Amino acid sequence: MPRPTVNRTPFGAHGPTDVDVWTLDSGTGVRAEILTYGGILHRLTVPDTGGAPASVVRSLVSLDDYTGKNPFFGALIGRFANRIAHGRFTLDGTAYRIPATDRGHALHGGPDGFHTRVWQADGEATDTAATLRLTLHSPDGDMGFPGALDVAVTYTLDRAGTLALDYTATTDRPTVVNLTNHAYFDLTGQGDILGHTLQVDAGSYLPVDEDGIPEGPATAVRATPFDLTAPHRIGACIALPDEQLRRAGGFDHCWILHEPGTPAGLRRAARLTAPGAERIMEVWTTEPGIQVYTANQLDGTLAAPGGGCHERHSAVCLETQHLPDSPNRPGHPGTVLRPDDVFSSRTELRFPHLTAERD
Repeated sequence: MPRPTVNRTPFGAHGPTDVDVWTLDSGTGVRAEILTYGGILHRLTVPDTGGAPASVVRSLVSLDDYTGKNPFFGALIGRFANRIAHGRFTLDGTAYRIPATDRGHALHGGPDGFHTRVWQADGEATDTAATLRLTLHSPDGDMGFPGALDVAVTYTLDRAGTLALDYTATTDRPTVVNLTNHAYFDLTGQGDILGHTLQVDAGSYLPVDEDGIPEGPATAVRATPFDLTAPHRIGACIALPDEQLRRAGGFDHCWILHEPGTPAGLRRAARLTAPGAERIMEVWTTEPGIQVYTANQLDGTLAAPGGGCHERHSAVCLETQHLPDSPNRPGHPGTVLRPDDVFSSRTELRFPHLTAERD
């Protein structure tokens, strides 16, 4: 049986800097293609139950499309994923301001966040896995954040077809950190995700105001469209008459994974199933929250490889992370990183329909 492999090929240039695409191949049918620009998960090819391959992440055609205006397709997000209200927070008595990019608020680390950087890359393959380690240095004051930050994100694709993302970061001054990946998932490789079913293993979520900022404490999902403790069809859920759904145009909310008293560690956060269960993906994470976004703002203006465009609700993002606006919310799990500490988290994308076939 073929062993895992790692290959690098040119993908273009961003200014004077070359950009590569690294291909991790499990040797068992799953393949991940990752750009050094933005650490973007460009393609994730997964066979269905009949063995037919298709990419389960939405992609753009060229590097120019990724470097142009787009809603973070497949990118690594930092320093702070999700929103910081009004782009302001106070840390150890000092006020900081991050450029506002979304309705007067800072989103995903600012306009020149980690999704716009060319990362350093180093890949290797063993008998059991293919690995790509991406590193980035973010200087003190980058996008208004304090402290020089060194970040590493390691993509690992094993022979079972699991794609793991391991994040680490260190700083020389106190700062705030919240890292994620912004892949747009569509397990059919075409159409939309309205017929997909989604289960989220969480009993509460954060309601938001008209700007997407949490408007209060977590609310129980019971008896709301946000109760995904059992699988529900996405299209049926977001079509329900609900003020929260109206505000966001669908799901764009954070579910709380680590309730008080819940043991920390890797746990399942979500299970996404394509129509007919031809592909199934589970998201496992150590993070305390997961932002579910049903691509409410896609409008058909971005072209897809192979023809067609990315339309509204054509994908769903499952962004494992700390909770939005945490630097301004003392009750949220802490996002402060200090010089003597190391930020670390792990997220895994598992495809149980593949392992079931091998059993």
